[in-house]
Amino acid sequence: MIRKAVFERIKAFVSNWESSAAPGERTHPIEEYQMAAAALLVEAAQMDETFDARERATIVNLLTGRFGLTIQESEELLEAAEEEVARSSQLYAFTRAVKDAFTGEERIELVEMLWEVAYTDGELHDYEASLIRRVTGLLQVSDRDSGAARKRALEKLGRKN
Repeated sequence: MIRKAVFERIKAFVSNWESSAAPGERTHPIEEYQMAAAALLVEAAQMDETFDARERATIVNLLTGRFGLTIQESEELLEAAEEEVARSSQLYAFTRAVKDAFTGEERIELVEMLWEVAYTDGELHDYEASLIRRVTGLLQVSDRDSGAARKRALEKLGRKN
C-alpha cells in the first residue's frame, strides 16, 4: 500500500510546502522527495508523447537503485507519479522539492537519471532536451555538470555522443 500512502503525502506536500526549510534539510518524509524525483522522470519520459515499456523499465530501475526500493515499491511509486503528473502542471513544485531536499551531487545524479530516461528509446526528442534544460536550471545544476551527466547516461546506455 505504499502507493496510496505516498500519494497522500505528496498531495499534502505540494499544498503545504514549508518554505522555511534550509536547502538540504529534510522536513518531510523521504517518500515525498522520491515522488518529486519520480514525477520529473515521468515528465521526461512523456515529453515525446511516447511512454513505452523500455522507459517504464528504466524509471523503475533508476528508482530502485537510487532509493533502495523493491521493484514493486518502485512500480507503485511510478504509478503514483504518473497520476500526479497527469493532475499537475506544476513542474516548479517538483523541482523545488528536489532542490530543497537534495544535495548538489544528488541533483546532478537526478539530471543524469533524466538524461538516461530521455535516451532510453534511442533518440533525444527536442521536447525532452528542453525539459531537461529547464529542470537543470531550476535545480541550479550547471550546464557543465548537466553535460557531464548526459555523457555518463549515454555511456550507461552504451551509446556515443
